[in-house]
Amino acid sequence: MVVDKGKKMKVAEKSEDDNNHPDQIDGDLVLSIEKLQEIQDDLEKINEEASDKVLEVEQKYNEIRKPVYDKRSEIIKSIPDFWVTAFLSHPALGELLSEEDQKIFKHLTSLEVEDFKDVKSGYSITFNFEPNPFFEDTKLVKSFTFLEEGSTKITATSIKWKEGMGIPNGVNHDKKGNKRPFADDGFFSWFSDTQQKDEMDEIHDEIAEIIKEDLWPNPLNYFNTEADEEDLDGEEADEEVNKVIFHLPLSHTNHKKFVMLFLYFLGVLDKLVCLVSN
Repeated sequence: MVVDKGKKMKVAEKSEDDNNHPDQIDGDLVLSIEKLQEIQDDLEKINEEASDKVLEVEQKYNEIRKPVYDKRSEIIKSIPDFWVTAFLSHPALGELLSEEDQKIFKHLTSLEVEDFKDVKSGYSITFNFEPNPFFEDTKLVKSFTFLEEGSTKITATSIKWKEGMGIPNGVNHDKKGNKRPFADDGFFSWFSDTQQKDEMDEIHDEIAEIIKEDLWPNPLNYFNTEADEEDLDGEEADEEVNKVIFHLPLSHTNHKKFVMLFLYFLGVLDKLVCLVSN
């Protein structure tokens, strides 16, 4: 293979020029990095603007959702043991409720999860109870405030237990690492876990996150309908309806459970009519 002597000489000359002008190479590199940084700064400004817009939309729709959530709460109040059933059916939350907790949860009338007006500043979780033999409070609240320095301030209602009631030994056990011994102390020890958490702290309030992000958006997902299915009679018409329901795609799960709940109430109504007729 014949090498082009002219090209070889040009490459050699360029190498000599590069060796003779190292400052120029460094200068070009610095200039390129500076330009790249400017582009990244522009992208960061766009991302911040997008985040602000997303928060504005979220705040707007929080206001729109509020009356719908209120209407949902009113309907839930008419369903016996709805919240204790939903909690027990949840794979994570169900493990935290002791037998004593379940008795207390039977007095739970409503649950509310509410973002602060400034969405990025935090949220609160509220448990509303009817008068009960366990504690004086009718409302238990736990709030999470996101501070500017990156930490989270946690506040909670100090439960006024009635005599002979309360967390075992009246105190919480020490928390070590990520371990949460609520299963031993009972669910309500969660209200005494209010240590401030740093941004880099690996400890998160898993219970709050599960309630806010999983249970609250659609608690019907965890309302156990197995008993309802057993109460349905075996007539052919019902079997046909069941076939349609249970062959719905997975995306129709919510619709499926709603229909099952509706059919259950129809069955109860039918039995009442029969009793009155007899």
